[in-house]
Parts: sequence; C-alpha cells; structure tokens
Amino acid sequence: MSKLTDTIKGWRAGAAAFWGARTEQERRFLAVGGAVVGLGLVYGLLIDPALTGRERLRRELPVLRQEAAELQALATQASQLSAQPAPPVAALTRDALNTVLTSRGLTPQNLVATGEYFKIEFKGVPFAGLVSWLDDARRENRIAVQDGTITAQDAAGMVDATLTLRQETGAR
Repeated sequence: MSKLTDTIKGWRAGAAAFWGARTEQERRFLAVGGAVVGLGLVYGLLIDPALTGRERLRRELPVLRQEAAELQALATQASQLSAQPAPPVAALTRDALNTVLTSRGLTPQNLVATGEYFKIEFKGVPFAGLVSWLDDARRENRIAVQDGTITAQDAAGMVDATLTLRQETGAR
C-alpha cells in the first residue's frame, strides 16, 4: 500500500511543480482548456448517448408497438383456430389409395384395406418417392404409419417396404 501512496505523492508533487512553474495567464488557459475537455468528455460519454438513444426509441417505438399489436392479433387468431375442431377428412378407399400410389410411380405388390387400416407391400420402389408420398399422405389425408418395415435393395435408393397405415378421421 505504501508503494501506491508513494506513487500518488510523486504524481502530486510533479503536478504541483508543473502548476507552480506556470504564469497566471497560462494557468487560466490550462484551467479553461481542462474545463472544455471535461465538458466534452461528459457530453460525449453521458449526454449524447442518452439523447441519441432517446431519439432512436422515439422513432422505433411506434413500429415496435405496431409489430406487438400484429403479434397479439396473430396469437389471438391462433388460439381461436386451435380451439376449433379440425375439419373432417374424407375416408380413403382402396381404389383411391391405389390410384394415388400409381400416379406417384409407387406400384404396390399387395394392398389390403380394412376399415381405416391399410396394409401395403412394395417391392423395388424408390425410397425418396415412398417417403415423399408418406409425408404428403400424412398432411393431406391424416394417414399415420402404425407399423413399417423397409429393407434396402442392392440398387441404390431402391427399397422393399411393408407398411400398415391408419387414417385418423376424427379431430387431430
């Protein structure tokens, strides 16, 4: 601690010697210059950022309020839509399913329909086409895979698959 005190005393002595060596006019110039520099620092570090931030907030606040109102309206709409039951989906028939599969280039080896369940066997179909069809069927017809076995073939991208699907006709 004494080392710090000695250092401070040394600086004070140097500053006092510097100040004592100046004439009265130089002291006035240095005091005014120091005051100007001090005021500039106070303005640059404290006042200007506050004024600039206040102006920026004044410009952005109406836009932010508008966005908040839009988000609130969207949230209200989403809660109203989630409270409504989902529209019913028409029951999928064996023929309609076979037509959709054939139009996508997926020819089933065997297709059995029992109520809302479908068992489909594929031999040598493209995996990407199968997955794409399953994704579309899930979204459009509410078809879910209950059981599935997919086996890769030697040809790249080709698979054998056995799927058991169920169509959910009620609300999601």
